[in-house]
Amino acid sequence: MFLTSIDVLNLVLAICVSLLTVFLCWAIFYFISFARSIRRITKKAERGVNKVEQIIEMVRQQLSSNSVYLSLFSSLVQKAMNVVKEKKTKTSKKKKK
Repeated sequence: MFLTSIDVLNLVLAICVSLLTVFLCWAIFYFISFARSIRRITKKAERGVNKVEQIIEMVRQQLSSNSVYLSLFSSLVQKAMNVVKEKKTKTSKKKKK
């Protein structure tokens, strides 16, 4: 079967190339599965960040609308206090006369 040492060398080279091919296929498979898992993790993180951004935006809108209502309410209270003070001063002036 093997007549010369070159035949043995060719057989060993063929086996080595075959093993190298199997190893490279195995390494590529694990690299692709690793890349897929990283992609899934980044997508989940991106979804989480988007949800947090939406919540922050909603809170910001609620606070801005509440601040508008609060400023209106405070101005109404201030005007009501002024009206009450004016009535008290008018009634106190009438009592003095």
